Amino acid sequence: MYKVKAAILLADGFEEIEALGVVDILRRANIDIDTVSVQEGFDVTSSREICVKADKLFVNMDQYDMIILPGGAGAWKLREDPRVIELVQKYDKANKMIAAICAAPMVLGKAGVVKGKKVTSYPGEEIESYLKEATYVNERVVTDGNITTSRGPFTAFDFGYALVERLGKDPADLKEGMLYNMFTK
Repeated sequence: MYKVKAAILLADGFEEIEALGVVDILRRANIDIDTVSVQEGFDVTSSREICVKADKLFVNMDQYDMIILPGGAGAWKLREDPRVIELVQKYDKANKMIAAICAAPMVLGKAGVVKGKKVTSYPGEEIESYLKEATYVNERVVTDGNITTSRGPFTAFDFGYALVERLGKDPADLKEGMLYNMFTK
């Protein structure tokens, strides 16, 4: 039986909640997710100076069903990395799933994969300027075709659960077990 695989791309300055919270949710759902350093080594430092050792380096990226881009200052590094832009374009062309939260949707805009699609992001002129060819909406999580976007730290759980669903699993029991339903009614 085939098991879906996801990868979350980490660059120095990544937003912890948006990256590690999503990894936690996907792993609780028994989804195979790798943390992938886009840097030279495995060590990546978050926006709050937490050093994380990534599972993998940025090689052999075709093996994944979904790539996930977290926000934070690391999103600007992802945006300026030609390998990341090329990967996003390749995944889009193959209609593979792409997910981005907070500032990271600007990477999708720079890659030219959001034209005519509904997207959201962290609010702000610089980030939104990359999304002019898309239909920008103020919702927690937006999925349009193969692309899922989300607003920011507060929406990280919504984003994670949406990705669980996109990867073919029902997040209902997970939401219940993590007390999400108790506090979001």
